[in-house]
Amino acid sequence: MDYSVHFFDEVKLDIREAKDWYKKQKSGLEKHFAQEVKKSIIRLQKNPEIYEIRYKNIRTIFTAIFPYSIHFFIDEKLKKIVIIAILHQARNPVSHHNRNQ
Repeated sequence: MDYSVHFFDEVKLDIREAKDWYKKQKSGLEKHFAQEVKKSIIRLQKNPEIYEIRYKNIRTIFTAIFPYSIHFFIDEKLKKIVIIAILHQARNPVSHHNRNQ
């Protein structure tokens, strides 16, 4: 059974910032980035438990092409995945811990 996926509001900003940056690098690259994020979320939705816990109860999945990771936790009771951040891998995830408070 697939899990439902929910997003913290800040995730929209994470994606927008990344897409804006990629668009400045090359027109159309932002669309490719968005597609890769969607593919990663689909993989995640099928079997979220396979991704290891990185800190507290937060797990991560890496996008296949772009250097980004999707930070999430699982609500087993509700069969729900909650994405708290989509971050460039060079960024420190500690700065986003307060999203999960």
